[in-house]
Amino acid sequence: MTQIRLEKNGPVAIASIDRPKALNALNSAVLDELDALLDAVRADETIRVLILTGSGDKAFVAGADIGEMSSLTKAQGEAFGRKGNDVFLKLETLPIPTIAAVNGYALGGGCELSMACDIRICSDTAVFGQPETGLGITPGFGGTQRLARLVGAGMAKQMIYTAKNIKADEALRIGLVNAVYRKDELMGAAMKLAETIAANAPIAVRACKKAIDEGLALPMDEAVALEEGLFGSCFETEDQKEGMGAFLEKRRHEPYKNR
Repeated sequence: MTQIRLEKNGPVAIASIDRPKALNALNSAVLDELDALLDAVRADETIRVLILTGSGDKAFVAGADIGEMSSLTKAQGEAFGRKGNDVFLKLETLPIPTIAAVNGYALGGGCELSMACDIRICSDTAVFGQPETGLGITPGFGGTQRLARLVGAGMAKQMIYTAKNIKADEALRIGLVNAVYRKDELMGAAMKLAETIAANAPIAVRACKKAIDEGLALPMDEAVALEEGLFGSCFETEDQKEGMGAFLEKRRHEPYKNR
């Protein structure tokens, strides 16, 4: 891969969008590589958490590549939106937890990329926004949908209609991010969070993600039935037996084996 760097640190994988001179803008090549990377991460059973971030000092992802988009026809624009949405849906439905470590500008497609992750944390220099209406278009990679679900329809409409950016403290206030860190502390905080998640029983963590994500789209009676099935399935695992056994024996559990 030439557009994305992937590093592994034990059970944690870190993917960095690596176009710092273009502020890590998303073009077709980046989307293709991200698509392939997600397939590789999904196939690697040793990876329990994925962190997404951007290379360089300025940007997480500053947006989709306007140079590539500027001359698109209606049909080409719809196809480009579908391409981005397909990749971001693949990220959103990845079975393992995902963390966006937003280290700078997260505008347009960058904000949308962060919202496709389970958890967002950011540096105090981060800037979020959906500037598309100022460019004559709508958000195209899920921004109208995920932003409203995360911060409420009113705040999402204000951000999208005005095309105004918000800083890290405002992103925290409205619930777009979970925490804000000094820039030099961000990746350490992301790794600590990822390692804490990775230390828990992986089958149970994946079941929790499935229960939350799929349950939100269901009526409550169907959602709790989904939870019941996933809860029950954990009792077939070695990790459940070790975790509960350690608790009853008042000892620290052995590392979970993902089985």
